[in-house]
Amino acid sequence: MSDTPDVDRLARSMLLLHGHDDEEHEHGHTPSPGGPGSWRKAPDFASDPERAAAVREATRRDRERYLSSGLVSIDCRFCHVAVQVKKLGPAHTSVQWNSEATARCAHFSEIRASGGDPARERACPRLADSIRHAVAEGCLEEYSSAPAPGDG
Repeated sequence: MSDTPDVDRLARSMLLLHGHDDEEHEHGHTPSPGGPGSWRKAPDFASDPERAAAVREATRRDRERYLSSGLVSIDCRFCHVAVQVKKLGPAHTSVQWNSEATARCAHFSEIRASGGDPARERACPRLADSIRHAVAEGCLEEYSSAPAPGDG
């Protein structure tokens, strides 16, 4: 007789222990008309086209705000590529590169010339210097999630 546990049985028992099983989903999901195995998390408002349009428009605005709100165009002082930057705090900077900037960046070009992959780099140090300069010059505002003094 083997003392090796049945892995599938063990996994099922762990799922049951944590409140999950194959038949019921605690998140209130209902099968979509798309067929078995397809689960929808939000209603599609197919029966209310006006509401569906309003939801699509609100989603578009949210996406646009999330992707571009607070972004400032910053030029690298070394190679003059332009990227979109949002400074979210002392240790967090969001940089949105475009294809042209990635292709023209001198630092990334050096990496490609030596056979490396610039996608593996965390950042361009020359652009990081330009961003620090933009913050120091007041061209780039540093956003913070903390409330301002007196707001809270």
